[in-house]
Amino acid sequence: MSLRNDWTREEIQTLYDQPFLDLVFDAQSVHRQHFPANIIQVSTLLSIKTGKCPEDCKYCSQSAHYDSKLEAEKRIAVETVIREAQAAKDSGSSRFCMGAAWRNPHERDMPYVLEMVKEVKALGLETCMTLGMLNASQAERLKDAGLDYYNHNLDTSREYYSHIISTRTFDDRLDTLDHVRQAGMKVCSGGIVGLGETRNDRVGLLHELATLPIHPESVPLNLLVAVEGTPLGDTPQLPILEWIKTIAVARIIMPQSYVRLSAGREGLSDSEQAMAFLAGANSIFYGEKLLTTPNADSSRDDRLFETLGLHREAPRVD
Repeated sequence: MSLRNDWTREEIQTLYDQPFLDLVFDAQSVHRQHFPANIIQVSTLLSIKTGKCPEDCKYCSQSAHYDSKLEAEKRIAVETVIREAQAAKDSGSSRFCMGAAWRNPHERDMPYVLEMVKEVKALGLETCMTLGMLNASQAERLKDAGLDYYNHNLDTSREYYSHIISTRTFDDRLDTLDHVRQAGMKVCSGGIVGLGETRNDRVGLLHELATLPIHPESVPLNLLVAVEGTPLGDTPQLPILEWIKTIAVARIIMPQSYVRLSAGREGLSDSEQAMAFLAGANSIFYGEKLLTTPNADSSRDDRLFETLGLHREAPRVD
């Protein structure tokens, strides 16, 4: 299947409307044209600065606007990050992702994050960061330090976005992605399903991603983890099969992108995770914790990989 950046919303809607098994079969067929079968890219995520974020994302436990009972923490020492990165590598992760609860990094933070990138890259790991919005200069310096990926999710459709976040605009997010791309880094960008959005909004999110000038190299598709104390704390869970449909559609329209199972995976059965891999997901976060929310148990992941005959991808470090 050839790469396209001209998908219409109607075409994406048509994919969603297929019978479930037909969609998953097509997605796995596309997946095997572009990726080796049974290989999963494994990442580890570490919070380098937790809580008191000035943004008002209604799903987020780290927002200073809500009382989620999360204890804020100052940024952690670079030496601690390096120990965590080495442990992640030893456990089989090929990419180490570092996240800070900032609206954007201040200039005083840049020496800290640049040193961190250089040290983690020196371990032979792919590097990824999510620090909020970036300007062009910050993106260029991160690239020069050796950062491989920058994560900045669109979260949801343009139309539904204002229902979830008011402290930055949808176009602010696209501007950051453009700075990342212009600096020569790879883009990690996806969204969250189960925010109370409609399927049309899920179509809109995938349409935005698939019509970027270059598809994101990594597309995390989170399932909302409803956190008590946030405005979305009582949101009913989206049916798992709808999430898996979203994964399958993403695989078809962005065939060369890694599609990652991120937040929400800890609540899935082994069978549900197997169905998500069949639908074209080929990346996960490994370890018992994401930034602040629980993740699937590592020993359980090891057993699942063995049961399904899955293998970890080796690092692709430039």
